Amino acid sequence: MNLAFYELEPWEQEHVRKALPGHRLSFFDGPLGAKNVDKKAEAIGIFIYSEATRKLINLMPRLKLIATLSTGFDHIDIAYAASKGIQVCNVPTYGENTVAEHTFALILSLSRKLYPSIKRTHEQHRFDTDASLRGFDLKGRTLGVIGCGNIGRHVARIAKGFEMDVLVFDPHPKRELAKILGFAYTSLPQLLKRADIVTLHVPLLPQTRHLIDKKKIAMMKPGAFLINTARGGLVDTNALLSALSSGRLAGAALDVLEEESSIKEEKQLLHSEFKKAADLKMVLAGHVLMKMDNVLITPHNAFNSGEALLRILNTTLDNIKSYLKSGKALNRVN
Repeated sequence: MNLAFYELEPWEQEHVRKALPGHRLSFFDGPLGAKNVDKKAEAIGIFIYSEATRKLINLMPRLKLIATLSTGFDHIDIAYAASKGIQVCNVPTYGENTVAEHTFALILSLSRKLYPSIKRTHEQHRFDTDASLRGFDLKGRTLGVIGCGNIGRHVARIAKGFEMDVLVFDPHPKRELAKILGFAYTSLPQLLKRADIVTLHVPLLPQTRHLIDKKKIAMMKPGAFLINTARGGLVDTNALLSALSSGRLAGAALDVLEEESSIKEEKQLLHSEFKKAADLKMVLAGHVLMKMDNVLITPHNAFNSGEALLRILNTTLDNIKSYLKSGKALNRVN
């Protein structure tokens, strides 16, 4: 078959060549467009900056498969593709354990005061310890997990390994999962009231914007910690600042900020097109959270492991291989 791929990095192109021997492969560095459309393509692999519109689809009369290297697929006219007999497939999940591990890296950094400890030894060349570096055990503490999807359940599983008590709030409880992993479902107010550490793992939707606001923070256990590796808009920054300044909350660890540009897919953070459109340097330089000793900020990096990026590519290749073998793609969305 003739397969065309857009927006792949050199290492990804090499991986695809090895995975699909015997097929005619074409690679284009930029997004799909009228100037680089492969009119002979029977299948294409694209990312979110490639708009697979009706017009572009019509320029590829032999096209039978569109495989996007993303979870979202709103950059593809899937209804029109279906009307033309073109299958569309995506990557439904790839970073659940990756983000969960980063979540716990942040939790441990707060609980054991890793950042000030490292800063003292590296910048001040001091090797003494005192009360300012005294942390706390996770064992016996209560972790509140808001959202128990693919990522949240991994967080709960890791927490049980630290012998933590785990409370979960999710609008769609899975009782069997709770039994297997050993956590308890509860209401959001009860979770906020009882948790020593609250971690967010829900999508950013109109109904979840500022899920953690002044009112919710007032429900939280005094001296609790907040972790956010999901989306910045879930937290009202002004309310968080007030709670941290007053001591109502003991600290926060954030991999995402409310001021970030609109992000649909984590992988786009690595893409040259995103880097052209978004510049967080000025935002971070003046961000008051950066100046607070009880706040850790990482640069939306929770997803960024070699294994997670490889899973995106391999899932896409599995989708394509399934189509090549049976005429039916895996993870079809139309």
